[in-house]
Amino acid sequence: EADTMAARFLLSASLPLILLLSADAFHVSPFTGRLGNKVQTACRSPIITNQLNTRRSMSPSISRSSSPVVSMAAATEFDIKGYFGEKLPVVEDALKESMDVLPREWKYDSQAQTALDSMEYSLMAGGKRIRPILCLAAAEMCGGTVEQAMPTALATEMIHTMSLIHDDLPCMDNDDLRRGKPTNHKVFGDDMAVLGGDALLSYAFEYIARYTKGVPAERVLDVIARCGKCVGALGLVGGQVVDIQSEGKKDVTLETLQWIHEHKTAALLEFSVVGGGIIGGATDDEVKRLSKFAMNIGLGFQIIDDILDVRPMF
Repeated sequence: EADTMAARFLLSASLPLILLLSADAFHVSPFTGRLGNKVQTACRSPIITNQLNTRRSMSPSISRSSSPVVSMAAATEFDIKGYFGEKLPVVEDALKESMDVLPREWKYDSQAQTALDSMEYSLMAGGKRIRPILCLAAAEMCGGTVEQAMPTALATEMIHTMSLIHDDLPCMDNDDLRRGKPTNHKVFGDDMAVLGGDALLSYAFEYIARYTKGVPAERVLDVIARCGKCVGALGLVGGQVVDIQSEGKKDVTLETLQWIHEHKTAALLEFSVVGGGIIGGATDDEVKRLSKFAMNIGLGFQIIDDILDVRPMF
């Protein structure tokens, strides 16, 4: 019971703590100027307040005006729950359209229908859609629009869904259920699940290239290149490889564990935030800060996921 309560605390506290730990990613006047004026966060929580009071008691020189974290805690204009609630149905509709456009392009080619069914089954199975919504938020924060960033946002969810399809396979995690439904390979077979995931991955790149409008070509090219890296050997795939190789070992170092989490989980979250920022016109310095912020969120997510694996709460 104590472990479960601790896990629940960590889960509920995670976002404020991650933002607290990520504050140094915005060390250059983080909440002022072009980027900072739009970085408002709903972190007026007891956790942040207690952390700040502790820091002030340990170091009286820390004033309300000297710390970016203080600015974070004081800012209340941005309602993160409201933003997610507003953007979730928008993302869902756009994902549905991304699947509907395929049969229109294929002219309802019956030979391609099985691949589409496999793709759509998992992509439209629900979820929090955190990656695409973070992508949209980063784009808007940096001066872009939802319409400009939506293709990149949808691509992040396609890639994430591909990773779940492949993770569930018998040769990987061998899971029978995903979000309360039979996993892709249980419905379509192992072979079609592999191919359906592959199709989603390739479609992600196509979708960015084909449907991003009103954005300079060099930005789109940069986003596509970063997308490829986040999935490859120095991204999601690389993290999964080292994770598999580390299973059952008792001598896995903290550095190895962090490398796994940074690549298996955080790399795609980083691309989601940075990709949106680039679409919106982020400067090189802003891209660096967005990257550090997103990597910390990715690590936090993986920590929570590991806790839930050991001690399920629901």
